[in-house]
Order: sequence, then C-alpha cells, then structure tokens
Amino acid sequence: MMRFPKREVVEDFVLIGGLVGVQFVYAGNAVVLSFLMSIGLNPLSLVVYSVFSTFLVLTPLSFLFERSKWPSRISFKLWIQLILISFSGVTLFQCLFLMGIKRTSLAIASAMPNLASGLIFVIACTFRLEKVNLSCMYSQVKIVGTLLCVVGAVMMSLLHSTPAKSLKLSEAIFNEEKIIGCLYLLAVVFVLSTNATTLGDFPAPISLCAITSIIGVFLTMIVELLQNHRFDTGWPNLRLHDIVLYSLMGGTMSGLCVSFNGWAMKKKGSVLVSMFNPIGTIISVILSVLTLGESISIGSLCGMCLMFTGLYFVLWAKGKERFAVAEILEPENDVDKPLLG
Repeated sequence: MMRFPKREVVEDFVLIGGLVGVQFVYAGNAVVLSFLMSIGLNPLSLVVYSVFSTFLVLTPLSFLFERSKWPSRISFKLWIQLILISFSGVTLFQCLFLMGIKRTSLAIASAMPNLASGLIFVIACTFRLEKVNLSCMYSQVKIVGTLLCVVGAVMMSLLHSTPAKSLKLSEAIFNEEKIIGCLYLLAVVFVLSTNATTLGDFPAPISLCAITSIIGVFLTMIVELLQNHRFDTGWPNLRLHDIVLYSLMGGTMSGLCVSFNGWAMKKKGSVLVSMFNPIGTIISVILSVLTLGESISIGSLCGMCLMFTGLYFVLWAKGKERFAVAEILEPENDVDKPLLG
C-alpha cells in the first residue's frame, strides 16, 4: 500500500520552498526598482505607485483572514500610532532605501537590512526590553554576532566596489556619494529595527500592512508636494500600460510575500523567517551583476560574509533562548510522574 507523506512534512516543504521563493521575488523586485531609477524615475513617485498597489492586494486578504481580529473601534491613540508607523515604515523606509540604492549599489542595499537583528538586540538592551547576562553563553553569542554584523557592514560599505585605475584608493574608499548612500541605508536599518520592536505582537499583520500602506501613500504624496511643489508621475520612457502592469505586478508580489511571511512567522516564528534573508542578498548580487553590469569587490564579499555570520550567531542565540524559556514555562504533564512528591 502506497504511503503518502505526513501533513507536517508537506507543510515544512511548502514553507521552506515558499521562503526561498519570497527571497527570489524580493531580489527581482529590487533589480527592477534599481533599473527604473537608472532611467530617471522619481523615488517618491515609485513609492506611491508600489505601495498603493500593495494596499489593493492586501485589503481583500485582510478582510478574508483577519476580520475577526479587527478592533471594535479605533481610538485616537491608535490613529496616531498608525500614522507614525506609516510615516516611518512606509514613507521614510521606502524613500531612504531607494535613495540608498541610487547612491551605492543594489548589493549593498539588499545586504544592509541583515543588520536589523543585531540592532534590534541593541535597542532592546538600551531600553531594558531584554536583559543581558554576560555570564550567559547566549548573551555572549549575541554580542559577538552584533559586532560581526557591524564590522561586516563597515567593510562592505568602504570596499563595495573595485576602484577605477584613475582613482586613488583613498578617493575610492572615502567617496562622498557612497558614504551618504550608506548613511541612508543605516537609517533604513534603524527604522526597520524600531518598527520591529514596537509591532512584534500586533494581532493582524496583514491588516496592519494594508492600513499603513494607504496612509503611507498619502503621506508620501504630501512629502513630494512639499519637496517639489507638485506631484511628478516620474515615468520617463514608459507608457501607461507599463505603469499599470508594473504597479499591479509589484503590488501582487509584495502582498503575497507579506502574507506568506506572516503565515510562516505564525507557524515557525520570526527566527526561521529571518534566516532566509541572506538568500535574497545573494540573489540580488548575482542579478545585479548579470543584468545591471554592477561589480563587487572581494573586500565587500568578505564583509558580506561577516555580516551573515553575525546574523546567524544572533538568530541562533535567540532561538536557543526561546527554546530554553519554553521548556521552563511548559507545564509538567508527565503521566509517569507521581502526583505527590
């Protein structure tokens, strides 16, 4: 009699394959964004189109799967929180990320967010949301991992491309445009880490993403009007159907990826999902070299490897700590243990 694989095995296979697929989608989308900016697309206009399409995709999904989790009323305090989250997590995050890509490279921009886990640890320790015990091995590993992430990020930023023969080494390393781009990306990591520490326990992540997306669209349009005194469509050399096609495709892919990541976090936790992030960076590097003609130096690759090593150190320590806490808090249900004694 033919045996079918257990449901858990199939679910794990789908989850791992889906997480890898999500990284392919994120990397491909980053390459498209980099190309669109290279032909003169305004980053603010790009944020408006892509985030609005994400809202269109996520709204029906949130209605189908999370309607029961919606609050009965939205207080003034919650509105303020949603506006602040939308500004930081949508407008500020997206704009800084795109400006970072424009001034550095796709490889650097896709690698920098891997600093988030280490920075979250630093923020949590600063505000005493997490205790650090220097005699505990897990705390030591997280500190070492955070330091490796920082060292790797510095190496990658300073040595991110092979200098031209006409440039001196000092001019190639301390390039003003490149340094500004790396500062933009570091600000992206800080925004990402701050949002992660404040929104980790939100009960309806898809609904939250949909709401903050539409609020972020209006906030981004306001920023563009204040900055440029007009709303620029920003689509040179592209026709209307190209705009609609990219917006729908980008919104659909982003919405599906957000939904799948939310499901994966619910099933296996955020640590497993974060472990797949370096795959997206590697894919972005390969695609940027093949399609955009970018180059990357050996020193930058070494910095990237250090960052990935530090990331996995932090994630390993977090996973072990959670497992140890779960074992301590788990009720004792051993039927062989005497009721008294």
